[in-house]
Amino acid sequence: MALIAELLFGLITVAAFFLFGKNLLAIRRNILIGKEVNLNDEPGRRWKNVLLLALGQKKMFRNPLVAVLHIIVYVGFIVINIELLEIIVDGILGTHRVFANYLGSCYDLIINGFEILAALVLIACVVFFSRRNIIRLKRFISNDLNGWPRSDANAILITEIVLMGLFLLMNAADPASDFIISSHIKPLLNSFSTTQLNVIEHSAWWIHILGIYAFMNYLPYSKHLHIILAFPNAYYASLLPKGEMHNMVSIQNEVLYAMQPELAPTNATAPEKFGARDVMDLSWKNLMDAYSCTECGRCSTACPANSTGKLLSPRKIMMSTRDRLEEVGKNMNKNSQFIEDGKSLLHDYISVEELRACTTCNACVEECPVSISPLDIILELRRSLIMEESNAPSEWNGMFSNIENNFAPWKFSPDDRDAWTTQS
Repeated sequence: MALIAELLFGLITVAAFFLFGKNLLAIRRNILIGKEVNLNDEPGRRWKNVLLLALGQKKMFRNPLVAVLHIIVYVGFIVINIELLEIIVDGILGTHRVFANYLGSCYDLIINGFEILAALVLIACVVFFSRRNIIRLKRFISNDLNGWPRSDANAILITEIVLMGLFLLMNAADPASDFIISSHIKPLLNSFSTTQLNVIEHSAWWIHILGIYAFMNYLPYSKHLHIILAFPNAYYASLLPKGEMHNMVSIQNEVLYAMQPELAPTNATAPEKFGARDVMDLSWKNLMDAYSCTECGRCSTACPANSTGKLLSPRKIMMSTRDRLEEVGKNMNKNSQFIEDGKSLLHDYISVEELRACTTCNACVEECPVSISPLDIILELRRSLIMEESNAPSEWNGMFSNIENNFAPWKFSPDDRDAWTTQS
């Protein structure tokens, strides 16, 4: 019977890590659908971003209490799962607390630390669950979270609460253990026999490890993928001064060649397209942003357009980009390559009204705790609208025409621009 359990555990472990790796590779492929962009300059500054933004969660400390709770959940959950190594070894070899034989008194010290973290994670998750479902903060009840996104957040919090509870119950049901937190649970189990405690311990052990494997394979489908992607996303964050936009080199060259035709190359070819209409027209960093989004809503709360009741929600921009990217990925899985499906990110997932509402103030970028830039995606889609579809309000078209003809937003020709100075 023990041999069957060990074989079963081994098969489940291999299957769990295989599926997890397969899903991560699919996400990597989807991200690389995007256009190439080189973001490997200034590695020193980039590693600093990783330490401060991803690991240190610098931006979260604008609200210190929430930041501390978030760090407890993030660090605590990762540190506690170091015990996963012992669980895997015990499961494969059929042993019980195999590391205790090698670590001696240090083992109790380590498990006591894990238990303290587990209790803190459990408390923090209860607080976060209450903020979403009892206090109901405005950014958590927004319409762009209706349906699956809201359920996803709650499912993750409940899962973490259950996993931490199982970890403590597993330790409490072990007659030979006497750890700092689970020892306070032991009195509740006094009515059970040694055999029954053994069943409780093994049941908690199995459910705990299966829950971790399920959680691990749920991550690629959840907003909590940021647990993994926050680090590379912080590394590849833009190092440009805040608010500085990426110019389109092809357009700059067109203007340059119009003013100085002698500089124009004889073999110059026009760009295939301007801006982005679909996810494959965005950069791979834009697509990584979409997968890294935590859906926390800080960007939308800071957005002045959203605050004044306009349709724009930077969080929804990122969610829609990810939804479209996932659909493109499924299309590629089915057909071995992308087959045109008659849809696009622009219009089908993100509307013209949303794009026009953006003031390009950069507030969403400034607020994001994991260095996501909804503004980059908005600008690229808006460029496609204007330069590919000539889809702009009449006021904008008038300004564009004046700039093209008069090199200024006004209707005055360059020669007449200073005429007002001579008028009485």
